Amino acid sequence: MRLALGLCYDGHGYQGWQSQASGRTVQDKLEAALSAFTNQPMTTLCAGRTDAGVHGLMQVVHLDTELSRDAFSWVRGTNRFLPRDIAVHWAQEVPPEFHARASAIGRRYSYMLLESPVRPSLDAHRVGWVFRPLDGEAMRLAAAELIGEHDFTSFRASACQALSPVKQLRRIDITRHGAYWRFDFEASAFLHHMIRNIMGCLVAVGQGSQSPAWMREVLQARNRDAAAPTFAPDGLYFLGPVYDQKWGLPERTSAYDWLP
Repeated sequence: MRLALGLCYDGHGYQGWQSQASGRTVQDKLEAALSAFTNQPMTTLCAGRTDAGVHGLMQVVHLDTELSRDAFSWVRGTNRFLPRDIAVHWAQEVPPEFHARASAIGRRYSYMLLESPVRPSLDAHRVGWVFRPLDGEAMRLAAAELIGEHDFTSFRASACQALSPVKQLRRIDITRHGAYWRFDFEASAFLHHMIRNIMGCLVAVGQGSQSPAWMREVLQARNRDAAAPTFAPDGLYFLGPVYDQKWGLPERTSAYDWLP
């Protein structure tokens, strides 16, 4: 049987999603919990690997097992062995041809950014921070330069393992809620550090150190040195993959309601 799980996590205390020798990753904690619940080794494959400090509002994984449990048991049983900052929200049997990563036709992220003269406190590690005012219209003009299918080498980390830097960026929406800015991204897929590197450039434009047209120059340069420094991971949230409706999987979890 192939099973899909949807989970949420606070990424602050972890070295990203992907399993490491330290055991301090979200995947390590999930697989340890699954193994404790089932009394046998369990391995998972995720829809999108997140970096250290990045949060997940609906990470989707799949696993193969011979065990028969109802969905409620998978959720409650696994959560019993997970730390408080990781929780499985749903479980669903899927056809054997479903693949958490390969079946995704898109991926969505949000970045939450606090504009304030005072650093974050209650929301520390959950939002990025700038203390200079931002120009929303300038950032929207800059973001528009990136929409479409492009070579995003200028926004790619040197350690990126993607076979191609060409991705289709479908949407960047920028809204403000009081002192907080929300940046929503949707693409076919994302390169390593791609959003955080775009955020660094958007903030540079928003603060007036670069013009909106500069974003096109950065994109066309196809050179990481042309872009701004990588922005902090704290405010980045993986909203989850986009799947064809034929799989019948949930599109969101209740954790989405945390964001404005």
